[in-house]
Amino acid sequence: MKAYAKEAYKTSGVSANAYMENVTSFSASLISSLKGDTSKAADIANRAMQDMSDNSNKFGTNIQDIQNAYQGFAKQNYTMLDNLKLGYGGTKEEMQRLLKDAQKLSGQKYDISNLADVYTAIGVIQDNLDITGTTAKEAATTFSGSFGSMKAAAQDFLGNVATGTLSNLITTASTFLFDNAVPMALNIVQGFATALISATPILFQKGYDLLNSLVTGFVQNVPVVLPQILQFVQDIGTN
Repeated sequence: MKAYAKEAYKTSGVSANAYMENVTSFSASLISSLKGDTSKAADIANRAMQDMSDNSNKFGTNIQDIQNAYQGFAKQNYTMLDNLKLGYGGTKEEMQRLLKDAQKLSGQKYDISNLADVYTAIGVIQDNLDITGTTAKEAATTFSGSFGSMKAAAQDFLGNVATGTLSNLITTASTFLFDNAVPMALNIVQGFATALISATPILFQKGYDLLNSLVTGFVQNVPVVLPQILQFVQDIGTN
């Protein structure tokens, strides 16, 4: 589990400490459902953590709401199943429907009273909806994802100043800056420059039209305004 936690900054978008805190909240129930098989429990817990993060990234749901749902499943509470936005309501019957749908996809039977089965079935549904892996992908290819990964790596480094965590921080910072932030900034500048160049003829024409209108208006009004000005000057001289 510690090995999985060290990779959480890129697989789940959270620090190792946050990863362990969340896993601990349901680990006892998960181990019990697997009859004490801690190795398998670690694998399923790690997949569950990735599924939570992937779901949040895919649908934009607050990660805490998803974590609360998973913690509720560990207590056989399914009222927050709809937090996952997978098309199932927050009831036990809807969770059973999810398990049946997962069985159709994988060919494996899932027992609602077994937490490992519940978490695994959710993973199957998310695989089918192409949700799985979005966190890891975004950590490498998007501005927000790479920033989140860098932030998690920074928290790991601050919590454990070691060569490995420093290397992770440098790698994620490099990905954020040179693969995402800088190219994005360049695209914005290039886009602005292109838009300005494209708009130059229009702006020039608008300016020319405005100046032409002013000149035309002045010329047209000279015969009317000039006598009034002359009369005004004459009146001043007379007074």
